[in-house]
Amino acid sequence: MLTIRKTMSARLTAHGVLLFFSLLALMPIALVVMNAFKSREAIFSTPLALPTSQTFALEGFRSVLFESNFLGYFGNSMIVTVVALAGTILFGAMAAFALSEYRFRFSGAVGLFFTVGLMIPIRLGTVGILDMMVRADLVNTRSALILVYIAQGLPVAIFVLTEFMRTLSSDLKNAGRVDGLSEYAIFFSLVLPLLRPSMVSVAVFTMIPIWNDLWFPLILAPSEETKTVTLGSQVFLGQYVTNWNAVLAALTLSILPILALYVVAAEEQGVPP
Repeated sequence: MLTIRKTMSARLTAHGVLLFFSLLALMPIALVVMNAFKSREAIFSTPLALPTSQTFALEGFRSVLFESNFLGYFGNSMIVTVVALAGTILFGAMAAFALSEYRFRFSGAVGLFFTVGLMIPIRLGTVGILDMMVRADLVNTRSALILVYIAQGLPVAIFVLTEFMRTLSSDLKNAGRVDGLSEYAIFFSLVLPLLRPSMVSVAVFTMIPIWNDLWFPLILAPSEETKTVTLGSQVFLGQYVTNWNAVLAALTLSILPILALYVVAAEEQGVPP
């Protein structure tokens, strides 16, 4: 009986700590969303209150959607993020397959080389990256951002996918080889479908830094045609006057893709969203 009570107490404590940190993380998001639907006066007078019939306003969303190029910024972010995620997962899975399936000289050193990428921030190479993009004539293009984000996400993707791929049964792959399948066919038709849960995890880990990044869009693609959501939202911040309704509305709309990804990830993992 005492053991059951200790177990229940430990579970309640763990759930209480998790609930506390969940509320701590969700409160700023809730404040942003609530105030996005308020008038400017209500944002400063009652920031913690829910919108009412007197304080409800959509002027921020009107400014964002109809008086700026926010949809263009949003489209740029979507293109860059989706293509970068696809490249990161595909190339990461291919590298993970090679590292987990084949034994070759310096295979351990190659795996260590990719692991080091987890510890060294890619921003340390900003000067070199900018120089390469200038030489390749890729400045102010979405391709520059896509290439950088793929390189940024590959260490995490390779690390996660390699560990997961080592748990897959070798019998399935060997059966494919006996049937005459090529290594490419084994990878794409047998191995890749089994990686879906781990690929969703990689997508969650890599999408948020890409979507929220301000550094590389500011350095590599600051033109009006290539601005992303994070960089484009800065147009509502002025030196003397800031359109807080538009800023909060832009942040609210920017949350939607991340929220959609978490819903998809929860469904993929069999967890109720």
